[in-house]
Amino acid sequence: MNRLLIRGGHLIDPQNNIDTQADILLVDGRVANVGTVPPSEADGTPTLDASGLLVTPGLIDIHVHFREPGQEQKETIATGAAAAIAGGFTSVCCMPNTTPAIDDDASIDFIDERAHRANLANVFATGCLTRNRAGEELAEIALMAQRGAVAFTDDGTGVASADLMAKAMTYVGMTGRAVFQHCEDPTLGGGAMNAGPLATRLGLPGWPGLAEELMIQRDLMIARSQNYHTRWHAQHMTTANGAELLRRAKHDAGDNAHRITGEVSPHHLLLTEEACAEYDTHAKMNPPLRTTADIEALRQAVADRTITILATDHAPHTAEEKALEFEDAPYGIIGLEPALALYIKALIDAGTIDWPRLIEMMTIRGAELCNLDGRGHLATGAHADVTLIDPNLNWTIDAHAFAGKAANCPFHGWNVRGRAVATIVSGDIKLLRDADRLSDATATPPADEAALATFAAERAAAPPRQG
Repeated sequence: MNRLLIRGGHLIDPQNNIDTQADILLVDGRVANVGTVPPSEADGTPTLDASGLLVTPGLIDIHVHFREPGQEQKETIATGAAAAIAGGFTSVCCMPNTTPAIDDDASIDFIDERAHRANLANVFATGCLTRNRAGEELAEIALMAQRGAVAFTDDGTGVASADLMAKAMTYVGMTGRAVFQHCEDPTLGGGAMNAGPLATRLGLPGWPGLAEELMIQRDLMIARSQNYHTRWHAQHMTTANGAELLRRAKHDAGDNAHRITGEVSPHHLLLTEEACAEYDTHAKMNPPLRTTADIEALRQAVADRTITILATDHAPHTAEEKALEFEDAPYGIIGLEPALALYIKALIDAGTIDWPRLIEMMTIRGAELCNLDGRGHLATGAHADVTLIDPNLNWTIDAHAFAGKAANCPFHGWNVRGRAVATIVSGDIKLLRDADRLSDATATPPADEAALATFAAERAAAPPRQG
């Protein structure tokens, strides 16, 4: 029997309205007891001292890119899962823009097998909306749903055809899954950075916010025409106008408002287009960094619950790719390991939201959207996925020390506060930064040795990281 007692921590479980000191007993991969665990249940059980720490449901990120299959030099399922664990994430949903794309049932099985082999974080696959993300015909949506796809998206590319998008929403709705939309009108998007005076001065092609807003508006109209039969989710929102469109749509949807959701990423809450001023490719994003006014509007959208989910859009690339000239370099940055501290800086330190709301946005809301039953909360019987956080731990972000393969992070060198100090998946400790907190390290090992060996081999095979 696998047992672990977490004692003396401050438990935050928004789904169950818990925000107080409490113990939690994990038995055989499930939550067995929450509150005051009696000595009869605690005797002989390895104990993790959580004094001074926040104890939360395992953090969930519904938007990551792990690059496997086809681009393993950037990241694999194993190294991506290791990065998730290091950041305090117990569950992640990987996007389907791999090579080949995840657009059939065999691809879903492949991701599932690799995730089980890694044996670190829970890794769930999303499937393509269209074959090969080409936007021409629907992918095998029903078959992928049967094999466990948790959502459907052509992330990295918006579905340009309104007719095809309407059909996609209809078919996805039949599976009970959600549509994740990469909101970008292809006739306006695709620039190197935010359109405006700075892009003009730098001689770079601009990407206007209108490209995002047009697709948000179109899809929301489709959703309304279908009486919100399918849950629709806007990925990586960046503009003030886009947030306002979502806010109005949720108001107009009435009782169906919960079927329209949006997410925001750390970089779009902290960085503006000015980060591109020196042609630093670590600031090249898809969608691009916007303005201070957009950041303020996004924070307000978080505050008033227009935006309900935080997601990193973790996008690893090699140092060689990011060393290309700005226009030629790929979009995206890595985000799993520093995400928690960056959200603290952007939202808690800024006075936008409090800790229970932050944990809500990083756990139960994503679990609900992706049907991750038994995750995102710590009620008795739930999966024993738990994150322990030191909210006052000061540390410096070092992209070259990350567990994943890549180092393309614009936050390298930032001094931040707050970090996951233990990550527990199905009752097994996968990360423990302070071994002295565990009463019996031999009873509950820090991580599965075979999984660590697999990860270490893949990590060692990665090209050397550069500046």
